Amino acid sequence: MAEQTLRTLMRTTDILVTALFSPAAVAAIGLADLYARLPLRIGLGLGGGAVALSSQDTGSDALANRDEAITQAILVSALAGIPFVLFGAFLSEQAISILGAPTAVAAMGGTYLTIIFATAPARHVALVAARSLQGTGDTRTPMYVNVVSNLLNISLTAALGLGLGPFPRWEIVGVGVATAFGNLFTALALVLAIRGRWTAASFARPTDGTITRQLLTISAPKIVEGLVATVAEFPFNAILLSFGTEVNAAYQIGRRMYQQVTGPLSRGYSVASSVVVGQALGAGDPDRARFEGWATAALGLLTVGTVGVVLFFAAEWFVRLFTDDAATRAYAIDFAKVYGLSAPFLVLFVVLSGSLQGGSDTRTPFVARTTGMVGFMVGLSWLVGVYLGYGVVGTYAGIFCYYVWMTLLVGAGFQWGDWATRAADMMAERGSGEATETPE
Repeated sequence: MAEQTLRTLMRTTDILVTALFSPAAVAAIGLADLYARLPLRIGLGLGGGAVALSSQDTGSDALANRDEAITQAILVSALAGIPFVLFGAFLSEQAISILGAPTAVAAMGGTYLTIIFATAPARHVALVAARSLQGTGDTRTPMYVNVVSNLLNISLTAALGLGLGPFPRWEIVGVGVATAFGNLFTALALVLAIRGRWTAASFARPTDGTITRQLLTISAPKIVEGLVATVAEFPFNAILLSFGTEVNAAYQIGRRMYQQVTGPLSRGYSVASSVVVGQALGAGDPDRARFEGWATAALGLLTVGTVGVVLFFAAEWFVRLFTDDAATRAYAIDFAKVYGLSAPFLVLFVVLSGSLQGGSDTRTPFVARTTGMVGFMVGLSWLVGVYLGYGVVGTYAGIFCYYVWMTLLVGAGFQWGDWATRAADMMAERGSGEATETPE
């Protein structure tokens, strides 16, 4: 949670600094972030496969299998980042423009996206290495690395964006350079930590095709889930842009506020649930795995749900930190309130998805998010907001119903699904069920 708090604060700082330039700059970085989520989703997907295998093999003491799974996940993640480097170099501005952004917004967003995509392989490696270590029960090493990285990132964002002290004022370019530097620093530091003696995990020569297949089998639905969710954001943002640039900027601000106050806790609980459920299954105790998944969800509901209530009632105060543009502020307050009401459903979905991931089930969260994004966040928003003519109110309804729907599906999947049997079968297939291996 500490790690995620600073990571989210870094992204919030990006919005705060960019807001000092203009609402158009906020819209530019928000639209570019739609594409920047593509490598994020792939990294998180591969990280999901890594944390599932890492936690299960740690619980069953199959350490050689665990180290090979970690190695393979990091190598695959680095290779998967290369296409984004090429995309950013040649198609970034066109990608922003196709969303319907004005010329100035497309130019700023394209420049930012080129810089971010240049370090996509490093971003992948950082995400997968962190999840791999967390699967072993080591959440402190990723925290230490990310705390330092994000503090450097935040400092550089302010310095290069605003031209503080001896630094040049690069504005949105400076914000992008700071993020790129953070990606490179995090990836290198985590790889060195695994390579050295600072962590229980280590690298191993990739030789087992079963591990590769299982890694991709678990990761694929989570990657597709993330990609579908990201792709669905494009028409959703197009709907927002049809109501005006201020509405889109307000959405970016409201969403960023929500992520800052609820995201770190939710993602922290999600990782924790993946680890404790995976390690319990590795130890051959599915009943404990089920109990700990629900217990983590209850803790998340108590804490994040409370934060959501605070956000709802303090929305106007929070929004004033981001913008003084009257039109943008009014819409941002409404978005923040909707997200505050959605917080209990968000945390239940994220935590139970993490629990299912620890049990090697990434298909149920995929179905939940995909149907929710297409059917409610995009479909209902368009139906109510555009077709029926209710405007921005339609997007409020779409966002709220999206979270409720996802929570219902993953809750049913965790309670009645066969994820424990699936995990046991996969461990037996790769020889981890009763293993007592030690790494060479």
